[in-house]
Amino acid sequence: MATLKEIDAQLAALQAQREEVRKTELKNVVDQVRSLVAEYSLSEQDVFPPARGSRNSAAGSKVAPKYRDPATGATWTGRGKAPKWIEGQDREKFAI
Repeated sequence: MATLKEIDAQLAALQAQREEVRKTELKNVVDQVRSLVAEYSLSEQDVFPPARGSRNSAAGSKVAPKYRDPATGATWTGRGKAPKWIEGQDREKFAI
């Protein structure tokens, strides 16, 4: 029966061997992918399209205000919950 030190040495050798094989396989795969990308003139969007349901670049961008409170100068874009100063009133009189 092998000793713990012998098994640890074998494990270390196998881990080193595994890492070398992994590096070689990754290099081969990357070379193959680069070759296919060049052969078919693929772009990044062709290979990695945006995930479904992901936000586009316009999402989260600032929107110009549509309404202004004449008393305080506060503005509102018309999106989301209406502020107290415009709630229940005709919005046309606050339009910018």
